[in-house]
Amino acid sequence: MCLRKSGEEKQDSIDSQRQSAVGRAMRSEKIRTYNYPQNRITDHRINQSFHQLDKTLEGDLQPILTALKSTPPSL
Repeated sequence: MCLRKSGEEKQDSIDSQRQSAVGRAMRSEKIRTYNYPQNRITDHRINQSFHQLDKTLEGDLQPILTALKSTPPSL
């Protein structure tokens, strides 16, 4: 009985940690939007859009990385 309760408490703790790490998958938590018809990527963390989705998918990440590095971290 005691082992079962201990196991349940441990599992509840693990579930809680996992849920807080993953988030709730809400629209407000999204990081980027890929808009293929408009050839655009929007990074919602820095509130900036990039109009070179095709080049980004081919590996040219420099414009996005530069923008991310130049933005101060949020609290």
